[in-house]
Amino acid sequence: MHGRDFRGITTAMTETGSHFAMRALKPAVFAASLIPVTLLAIRAFTGDLGANPIEAVTRDLGDWALRFLLIALAVTPVRLVTGWNQIARLRRMLGLFAFFYVCLHMLAYVGLDQFFDWPAIWRDIVKRVYITIGVAALATLVPLAVTSTDAMVRRVGGKRWRALHRIVYAAGVLGVVHYFFMIKAGYVEPAIYAAVLAVLLGVRAVRRWP
Repeated sequence: MHGRDFRGITTAMTETGSHFAMRALKPAVFAASLIPVTLLAIRAFTGDLGANPIEAVTRDLGDWALRFLLIALAVTPVRLVTGWNQIARLRRMLGLFAFFYVCLHMLAYVGLDQFFDWPAIWRDIVKRVYITIGVAALATLVPLAVTSTDAMVRRVGGKRWRALHRIVYAAGVLGVVHYFFMIKAGYVEPAIYAAVLAVLLGVRAVRRWP
């Protein structure tokens, strides 16, 4: 067997192995992404949410929304640094989970905290800066979730789709700022999120620098 043929067979086997590994990884990541909301539901069922269960639910969902947004933003830097291109196939799913947790976070506020009192909710949006910013973050994610399917990518066009989905950077910034304005003390955790976001965006900026 010639060396070229051997390398070709080796490459094909490697690609096949990577394909099957990714097929196994996707459902594993999907299942893992449901763990936070599952654990929260168990805590709610067992009465383990503390003295203010509504606040605990809303905060926990908000924390995971921001974490998943940062995880989704981390996919491209990981691909650029490691050369593991297959990981890009997880980016859309992780982004949709970020949107999922953002929607649950907002639903907890609207339904559990405000009992769907829309005039009171509107007053809160206008009066409280962190809620205004949170709503803006949700609004930036809506068009990304709507255009997340393969059919929408084809309809919008690859170049315009990629340009549209850069809005996710703004969503990340808004999410971190929302966190900073929301808390009254103890800025260590939001500062960590801000630092992670800065690194993730910085890797992209360095990569694009001429």
